[in-house]
Amino acid sequence: MARLDVNRSGEMEVFVRVVELGGFSAAARAFRMTPSAVSKLVGRLEARLAVRLLTRSTRQVQLTPEGCVFYERAVRVLADLDEAERGAATNDAPRGRLSVNVNVPFGEHFLLPLVPAFLALHPEVTLDIVLTDEVIDLLERRTDVAVRAGPLKSSQLLARKLGETRKLIVGSPAYLQQRGTPVTPADLAAHNRLGFTYARALEGWPLLQDRQVVPVALNGTAQVSDGESLRRLAVAGLGLARLAAFQVRDDIAAGRLVAVLEDFNPGDVEEVHAVFVGQGGHLPSRVRALLDFLVENVRIG
Repeated sequence: MARLDVNRSGEMEVFVRVVELGGFSAAARAFRMTPSAVSKLVGRLEARLAVRLLTRSTRQVQLTPEGCVFYERAVRVLADLDEAERGAATNDAPRGRLSVNVNVPFGEHFLLPLVPAFLALHPEVTLDIVLTDEVIDLLERRTDVAVRAGPLKSSQLLARKLGETRKLIVGSPAYLQQRGTPVTPADLAAHNRLGFTYARALEGWPLLQDRQVVPVALNGTAQVSDGESLRRLAVAGLGLARLAAFQVRDDIAAGRLVAVLEDFNPGDVEEVHAVFVGQGGHLPSRVRALLDFLVENVRIG
């Protein structure tokens, strides 16, 4: 039988906030406690469980393997408590500020066009949207939802898949007329291959050569920080770019861009996910509302 003098749900909530806010001081401010009181509470929790949950340093705290397991289970328990309270409430309409960080192509092609419909459904929500291809730390930036393209790294974040897209190498008709249309990967040596200013998961463009996928290094005269800027440079005729199919389908249909080297396209796809902190019902209703809305309305393929 549980001891009545131990507020286990309160300990869990403080522990979860320490993890999600990145330290004792930030959690203390959230609960209007002193950092030492928060530290003692977590220490008491560890003593009761007879296991180390966090490793502490002067600048940050990190979860131990046991702490990761406890964190995930604690969030689920708190989610059940929140769900029970919501079930007894008469009004659980999504409300409040919702911070969203999305990559620029997704923002331009999907999120921004959907904003009016989302806010019409949830008029008490205020969206704070940042468009950037930089991968941010959600906890550090206090972001509720981020949209990321490509493989997800192992982390404490949860994710919901929004779709996937092929990648195409494209160039403008004017550029191809001037420089010639590449027929084989070897022809790329004579072309301006545009890229990004930040590191990508794969160095270069993957192309099929002798039944193997071989990356072709970039050598462009310009690099940019986001996919939409790269698309604009390609449309302007500066060089070739490798972009998500959804970014360029309208340009291809209108004749502004032409896909090249499709016979050597390995057919790899880039998955797009909405990532967030939390577990199941522990999400605020405004976050859950946006996730459900995106899954229902985004059509990337």
